[in-house]
Amino acid sequence: MYGLVNQAIQGLVTDNFGAESWVKIKEKAGVTDETFLSNKIYDDSVTYNLAGAASQVLSMPLGDVLHAFGKYWVLKVGQQKYGTLMKSGGDSLMEFLVNLPNFHSRVMLIYSDIRPPEFKIEKTDDRTLLVHYFSTRAGLTDFMGGLIAGLAEMYQTTADITCVNSRADGHDHDVFQVVTQA
Repeated sequence: MYGLVNQAIQGLVTDNFGAESWVKIKEKAGVTDETFLSNKIYDDSVTYNLAGAASQVLSMPLGDVLHAFGKYWVLKVGQQKYGTLMKSGGDSLMEFLVNLPNFHSRVMLIYSDIRPPEFKIEKTDDRTLLVHYFSTRAGLTDFMGGLIAGLAEMYQTTADITCVNSRADGHDHDVFQVVTQA
């Protein structure tokens, strides 16, 4: 993953738990890099190890860490680093999610070596979408749920977000049902 992802994990931890927690997490994860270069590709294991260490050091379930990271990614990193790109996604949560399959095509213009997930969106009624999430990386279901929750917050929309099919349960991809309030 690009170093920007690891920078964001660092930001989440230091913003919410302090710099001392970040030092403990890096140590527990076996990470010796003082800083991460945003455009450098790091082995995925670095990111996974940081998330696992954060879970242990912060005494939080890994799923909660990943969910918080997904929200942080949208609300902090997305807004600060990609504000224009985020705004181009649509004027509402539902519009953004409908446009999600095209979103990473634009991101690939910035990060040419990115291995982005793929999305298929099904609109089941005016308030409900199914977000099919296909990733080459396992274990990121809770992160994706956090991303959707962060988008709902960004658009000031109340939404019920439920993972209705999970790779952890043997499915070939994750499916999230997103129901917005009337």
